[in-house]
Amino acid sequence: MDPNPSAAGIRNIDRTVEFSRLSAAELAERADWTDEALMHAILARDPHAFAVLYDRYVDLVYTAAYRILGDTGLAEDTVQDVFVRLWRRPETFIAERGRFISWLMSVTRNRAVDELRARGRRWKREGSPIAEPAEHAEPIFHQPQPDPLRSAELHDEQLAVRRALASLPREQQEVLELAYFGGLTQQQIAALLHEPLGTVKTRIRLGMQKLRRGLQHLR
Repeated sequence: MDPNPSAAGIRNIDRTVEFSRLSAAELAERADWTDEALMHAILARDPHAFAVLYDRYVDLVYTAAYRILGDTGLAEDTVQDVFVRLWRRPETFIAERGRFISWLMSVTRNRAVDELRARGRRWKREGSPIAEPAEHAEPIFHQPQPDPLRSAELHDEQLAVRRALASLPREQQEVLELAYFGGLTQQQIAALLHEPLGTVKTRIRLGMQKLRRGLQHLR
């Protein structure tokens, strides 16, 4: 799986924020800012802050979207949608309600799930799954050459997993999204969240236990 979004997706975002005019010195100045500080600056329409935040999280957003959708083109579209929304409506992030990374992963997951639902509606309306591109890799529930009925079942299972994940306490949902959709190791999650490694391991273990109980009906 290619972990990097395509140049086309980045060019589309360029139309919203003019990266070519950004000063390297001002970008370097903001490189050590916290996510929350960068979002505050984006509220004031600071394109340098947006560029730093984009560079910091674009790979994570792409990886999370790809693991949900299993399609490079749709994942790239999700990257574009997420960051364009971030630039156009930064006020939707409210720091008092939680960490920026949790908000960003939630926005990414919701956008990707919306696309899954749209695909499911098209499958049911057309009576067959949409043709997959040649580079289609491993979705979360992989089934080689599924028939139309099985495709609809897999779609429903994917949505059930997303609903079960959304029902978890915020801190458990946060680490599971970073681990299983963002592709981060436990050590990377601990560093990103500034939490002890043991705390991250415990949250993942508890979250997985609750997910298994919530998904027993799929067995």
